Amino acid sequence: MRYDLYDFNKHSIHFAYRRKSANNETFHSHLGIELLFIHEGSGTMIVNNRSYEIKPGMLCIFQPFQLHHLKLDYSNNRCFERSLAVFEPSMFEAYFEKWPVLHAFFKHIYLGKLPSPCLYDLSDQHILVHQFKNFQERIPYLDESNRTEEISLFLVNFFHHLKPLWNDFEGNSAASPAGRKNHQVERILNWIEKNYHVPYRLHDLAQSLHLSSYHLSHLFKEATGVSISQYIAARRIHQSVQLLTTTNKPITLIAEEIGLTNVSYFCKLFKEQMDVTPHQYRKRWVDHSFHLE
Repeated sequence: MRYDLYDFNKHSIHFAYRRKSANNETFHSHLGIELLFIHEGSGTMIVNNRSYEIKPGMLCIFQPFQLHHLKLDYSNNRCFERSLAVFEPSMFEAYFEKWPVLHAFFKHIYLGKLPSPCLYDLSDQHILVHQFKNFQERIPYLDESNRTEEISLFLVNFFHHLKPLWNDFEGNSAASPAGRKNHQVERILNWIEKNYHVPYRLHDLAQSLHLSSYHLSHLFKEATGVSISQYIAARRIHQSVQLLTTTNKPITLIAEEIGLTNVSYFCKLFKEQMDVTPHQYRKRWVDHSFHLE
C-alpha cells in the first residue's frame, strides 16, 4: 500500500503526506475542510476572489465549499510537494466538545469569516508540520477498531497547536491578505461573483471594467492558468453542488439559478467536471456515500 496518499473510507478523511503532484490545475472545492501545507512549490493561489503567492512554508485552510485554485510554476523541473488532510468537520465536532475554548475555535475555522485562508513562513520543523508526519507514521497500524479515535486525536492536536498561531495572526492588524497579487484579476473575479448566474458575455465584462476584451482575457489566463469561461463554468458547478446538497430544488431550477437555461447542457457540464450526473451526485449525498475530494 502507498502511504503517501490514504483514504480511510468515504466518510472520514483524505490524507497525504509530502505528496508530489503532476501538473493538474483546476478550480475546485470540497464538502469538508482542507488543511494544506506546502513543502515545496511556487505560483499563485486564487481564493475568495483574491490572489496569494504560493511558496514553501505556507499553510492553507479551505473551508467547506470554498472554491480555490492553485496555479503552479513547474518550469525548470520545479516540484510541488504538499501534505494535506480533507475531512468533514461535523463528523469530528463531538471530539472537540470536551474543551469549550478549542471547540469554539474549531467552529470559527470552519464556519467563521477568516481574514485570509493562509499562514506563511512555517518551517518543516514546525509543530504543525510534525502533526502531519506523526499521523503518517501511525497509518500502518490503523484498523477499523481504532481509526476514528486516531483521526480525532490528529485533528484535536492539530487545532490545539494551530489556535495560538491563528489567534496571533487574526489579532494582527496587518493580517489583511499577505502576498496578494494582481488587483485587476481580483476585479474580474469580483465581477464574475456578482454575475455568474446570468448569461456571460465577454463584452459586458470588458465594458464594466473599462478594459479591452483581449487584454482582459490575456490578463486572467496569465494569472490563473484558465480562461474566464472555464472559471465561470467552475463557479457555476460549485454553486450547483451547494444547491444539490443543501436544497430539494429540482435540477432544472438549479440550472436556471446558475445561469444555464439548457438543462441538458448543465448535466453535460456537471458530469465533465464531477464525473457523475447532478442526480447521481445528489443521491450519493443523500446516501452518505460521497467522497471528500
